[in-house]
Amino acid sequence: MTYPPNGSAAPPGTPGQPGPPGLSVRPAAPTMPALPPQSGPAVPRPAGAATPAAPHTPAHTPPPTPARRTAWAEGVDSLRSAATTEPGRLRIIGAVLALLVVAFGAVTAWQMTDRSAAADDVLNSSQPLSASAADIYRSLADANTAASSGFLAGGQETEASRERYEGDIRTAAEKLVTAAANSEPGSPSEKTITKLNKLLPEYKGLIERARANNRQGFPLGGAYLRYANAKMQDEMLPAARDLYTKENQRLEADYADATPYPWIAIGLGLVALTGLAWAQQRNYRRTNRVLNHGMAAATAASAVVLLWLVVGHSVARAGLNESYDHGVRSLNVLNDARLASLNARGNENLTLVSRGAETKELPDGSVVDLFDYDFQQEMDDLTKKLAAASALADDKAGEEPVATATGNMKVWKLRHLEAREADDNGNYQAALDKVIGSKSDEPTGECFDGVDKNLALAVTHEETEFRKSAGNGLDALTGLPVGAAVLAVLAAAGAVLGIGRRLSEYR
Repeated sequence: MTYPPNGSAAPPGTPGQPGPPGLSVRPAAPTMPALPPQSGPAVPRPAGAATPAAPHTPAHTPPPTPARRTAWAEGVDSLRSAATTEPGRLRIIGAVLALLVVAFGAVTAWQMTDRSAAADDVLNSSQPLSASAADIYRSLADANTAASSGFLAGGQETEASRERYEGDIRTAAEKLVTAAANSEPGSPSEKTITKLNKLLPEYKGLIERARANNRQGFPLGGAYLRYANAKMQDEMLPAARDLYTKENQRLEADYADATPYPWIAIGLGLVALTGLAWAQQRNYRRTNRVLNHGMAAATAASAVVLLWLVVGHSVARAGLNESYDHGVRSLNVLNDARLASLNARGNENLTLVSRGAETKELPDGSVVDLFDYDFQQEMDDLTKKLAAASALADDKAGEEPVATATGNMKVWKLRHLEAREADDNGNYQAALDKVIGSKSDEPTGECFDGVDKNLALAVTHEETEFRKSAGNGLDALTGLPVGAAVLAVLAAAGAVLGIGRRLSEYR
């Protein structure tokens, strides 16, 4: 087809011009508007590079990515899925039963280990240390009494009183070493022991000066003896009493740790037995089988542990309570009585040593001898303690020495009145004979020795009773922690095997 030259009529198909019949006319492509000129040098496009496409704006925002699930959530879903089938439910039941039985055994072993350790401390640590503290107090008080008795004898001190004094000082020093070795570093007991170790040599030095002056007949010896007694009464004996009190508190704390019932272990044991019974009942309802050997063994083992726990701890608790009621309480009262008698004897001796040099004004305005006043106070305390010891004695072997000591104390009071009457009438030698004289003079020292000797017998008896009862309590716990752990493991294995037996039926 020939077209007319430029400027003539438009060729067919041109917009606005009709084309030949039967020929469709395609509209001309729209022209892009011209871009404004850009500043800067033009960047040449590489040969064959495609024209960059216009940016595409999405029609909508895609949904957010779901958060990743936690292991806990996935585990819960797995359990839910497993619980929809009988094998899955059996596995869950087996795991729960095994966990319960193992927890029961672990808690039983833990609580019984603690109680067994506390019971062992009661028998082998706390009570012996309490007894050592009492011995320290008694030895110091007795040394003070022996020193005053020897001083009253004049320049020629008797060998018996000298040996008694030296033996008491050695005993006190040895017990202080033992107490220091068993005390906790930095504890109040350690500080008290350190204080007593410092004061003991000072007291001995004062006693030696009193003796030296007394042998030469110098009145200064009495002043040194009173000064030594003041150091003993005001510093050393209160420190020894404080140590004794702290050791008794430690003993009571060990009792408090050893005797409470293990309620957590007992509760877990009941829960474990209930779970095992329920699982076996469920098994019977579904299979009509009366006995599942594995779960029956688990039930038996758990029942043995629970029974052992309750019975063993009950026996141990009873033994420990008996050792406290008929041992520790009696020992505390007897030790207090013994200390009261020692202090009374020391004050009785010092009444003659001081010869009225030390006085005390009473609330009613009257003035009395200081040491005789203290003697009366200690004797009143001794009377009360002996009555309490007699009430606590639970057998003839414990009652007899206390009764004898009470009789000696009554005679002591009567003889003391005679000695005071002689001294008040100016007969110092008769008063002295009535206190430290020979047996024919019926001295008060004879009564004091009887009180001290019989109280020592009572203390020995009560210590034997304590060790017997506390030992029985400790023996009742022997093997319980380890036995409970072993039986719990066997019970858990039995529960798992019993469930496994049922699971095998589904394979």
